[in-house]
Amino acid sequence: MTNDTKHALSYYAASANPAPEHPALRGDIAADVCVIGGGIAGCSTALELAERGYKVVLLEGRRIGWGASGRSGGQAIGGFASGQSKLVSQVGIENAKRMWDISLEGLQLIRDRVAKHNIDCDLHWGQMHVAIKPRQRAMLQEEQHEAERTYGYRQLKFLEREQVESLLETKRYIAGLYDSGSGHLHPLNYTLGMAAAASAAGVTIYEHSLVTDINYNQPAVVTTAHGRVQAKFVVLCCNAYMNRLVPALRSRIMPVGTYIVATESLGEQRMQRLIRENIAVTDVNFVLDYFRRSADHRLLFGGRVSYSGLDPFNTANATRKRMLNVFPQLSDVRIEYAWGGYVDITMSRAPDFGRLAPHIYYLQGFSGHGIALTGIAGRLAAEAIAGQAERFDLFTRLKHRNFPGGELLRTPALVLAMLWYRARDLL
Repeated sequence: MTNDTKHALSYYAASANPAPEHPALRGDIAADVCVIGGGIAGCSTALELAERGYKVVLLEGRRIGWGASGRSGGQAIGGFASGQSKLVSQVGIENAKRMWDISLEGLQLIRDRVAKHNIDCDLHWGQMHVAIKPRQRAMLQEEQHEAERTYGYRQLKFLEREQVESLLETKRYIAGLYDSGSGHLHPLNYTLGMAAAASAAGVTIYEHSLVTDINYNQPAVVTTAHGRVQAKFVVLCCNAYMNRLVPALRSRIMPVGTYIVATESLGEQRMQRLIRENIAVTDVNFVLDYFRRSADHRLLFGGRVSYSGLDPFNTANATRKRMLNVFPQLSDVRIEYAWGGYVDITMSRAPDFGRLAPHIYYLQGFSGHGIALTGIAGRLAAEAIAGQAERFDLFTRLKHRNFPGGELLRTPALVLAMLWYRARDLL
């Protein structure tokens, strides 16, 4: 999907803001905290800790924003992919409400950081989930009622077909749920901006410094090909690119491939006819489609989720066909960029935060809600390291199961389950 030294050949990389290339770690150094992973979660954790006065080293195996943080759909959405009911069943309604509020704080954190650090990332507010089937329409209505009645969230507006068509030039959707509190941004530029803010706060960043071993002694020792970091605390933010660094964590997440295309620029007038407000849109199929505008009037359209771990043949054409299902009037439009990458999911779709040892923390399992949740997760980890672990420990109460089948069989098993969900989407 991409090589190990450069960002994916994506629209995001082509439109990225200038950013320094950080050196690789060479030799032995010491820090209060070593953060592993240069996506939003890692940069957020490092920034929060540096602002609290900690000496922080961040190690990134490739480039800042190389993983999902730099090439995702860019939609910042409140709540959790699991839905609230799964949280309620495990931690009770009051704690589920606290988790909901934390997710909304993640959205506000984006707003605050973009303003405070002057991050140029094309941030816009407004997001809509859309229904294709009557049962999905009913599901959106229930979601709105639950958000208002149980969680006091009143930024959702239910739209009937005619209202959806007043916003989108398509006949595909029968209803929508508009969320004025969620939004979208350029994910790579946001991540690069977070790294710049962390660096300005005193974080030392090393790129091309893939971690090969973690010694859990106190202090811990984190080893790369050409150096070592001795640290009082370690925070792992590797997510879908954990590889074999911590097998116990890797077995609890599944790397899932998602794919995005960017059209040629449609021009301002044509784009405003297509999507009349600058909002992000996601359908509610299990195998979902999502799309939004770019700053230069392209349509960014994603979908084609793959659980096989393989990049499907001719992804650009396959994703283009899905795009034309929504917007057949774009049949004359060229695709100028196509790219893919992995996000991590858990069995429950709830986030997985915890400790491998009292001084070794991890953040993973964002399950497609990473733009907002990764940032607030970094704040929770920093709070815990600073001695205020109540909010972090709330998430450690969530139980997570390994994906069945082990290394050899878990992907085929999930592919079979995926086929069932795809068939269900058609009903």
